[in-house]
Amino acid sequence: MGVSWLAFVPESIYWGIRMIRDALGQKTLPIFISENGCADSGPTTGATEVQDVDRVMYLRSYLRQVHRALSEGHHVVGYFPWSLMDNFEWGYGYEKRFGLVHVDYATQKRTPKLSYRWYSQVIRTGDVV
Repeated sequence: MGVSWLAFVPESIYWGIRMIRDALGQKTLPIFISENGCADSGPTTGATEVQDVDRVMYLRSYLRQVHRALSEGHHVVGYFPWSLMDNFEWGYGYEKRFGLVHVDYATQKRTPKLSYRWYSQVIRTGDVV
């Protein structure tokens, strides 16, 4: 997933949602999930769309677990991927790219990635395919 410290464990988001509700004993507590995502593991340069299939599969796997929690009545009201645009990361500077939008740092040109288009469809339809 692009960085050594990031583990791929989609079920963790489901169990995290359950733990919050169960630990606090509040079934209707609204839960927002923020900064869930991964860095690109492939090339991120060029004039065409970045094909960040690994990010799409990452987000898909985690969102399927969020849907699992929703189907059981957990009150998840927001989900925000990490991050909208490539940016400066504390541990890696500009080397790793976590955004749904590619940023050419030399020109500041922004280009939506495959993951951006995929997530836009998820938002529009509510379906995680």
